[in-house]
Amino acid sequence: MTELRQLRFGDASVAYVVHRSSRRRKTVQIRVGGGGIEVLAPASASDKEVEEIVRKRASWILRRMGNDEPIHPQKRFISGETLPYLGRNVRLVVRITEAREVEVCFDHWRLLVSVPCRLSGDEQATLVRSALVQWFRAQAERRVPKRVDYWQAPFSLQEQPRVLIRDQRQRWGSCAPDGTLRFNWRVVMLAPDVLDYVVVHELVHLQQKGHSKEFWNRVATALPDYAPRRRRLREAGMRLPI
Repeated sequence: MTELRQLRFGDASVAYVVHRSSRRRKTVQIRVGGGGIEVLAPASASDKEVEEIVRKRASWILRRMGNDEPIHPQKRFISGETLPYLGRNVRLVVRITEAREVEVCFDHWRLLVSVPCRLSGDEQATLVRSALVQWFRAQAERRVPKRVDYWQAPFSLQEQPRVLIRDQRQRWGSCAPDGTLRFNWRVVMLAPDVLDYVVVHELVHLQQKGHSKEFWNRVATALPDYAPRRRRLREAGMRLPI
């Protein structure tokens, strides 16, 4: 099982990926490299135990990632910042207007956010973030079911899976025992081919519950190049700004 996590250390927001193994692993190991932070943990380790170990190694992690510079600077949600969308950086443009509510418009790879002039700086940032989350979630609700429809054909599913979009900080997607597929709204920040990998991964779970050799064989049947997509997914998880 692979889980996406995030912790705050002062001004730094540290994103990391937890890989759980049911094999003989008895200790938690942390790897820091070009692909970000990976935590290898036994299946028996609780979320709290893993988080505490990462927290204790924070100074070491920050040094390894770049001389104590913030790994993942917090967004201020002001003009000039960028956010990922479909694998590309989209520039944020915040405009002060007479509007009563915050409005988001996507135009030529820019996110134009109109905010009421009556708001203070802190209120503005909070509402801009909230509006952007709603916008990204709406894109996920529109795009993800279409990709599920596209990819389910090779698996000869007897029923159309139910698709839900959720705020899942720890996972890109999940497959429930009743066949419901849940996806993190942040998947639309990924490149389209990486998003497709997430979709295929969860569709295979409808037929294979674990990550056995047969599971990966089925993933490879649909996506022969799944390995580099999977690697890019891990790397992307380290850079999510919201």
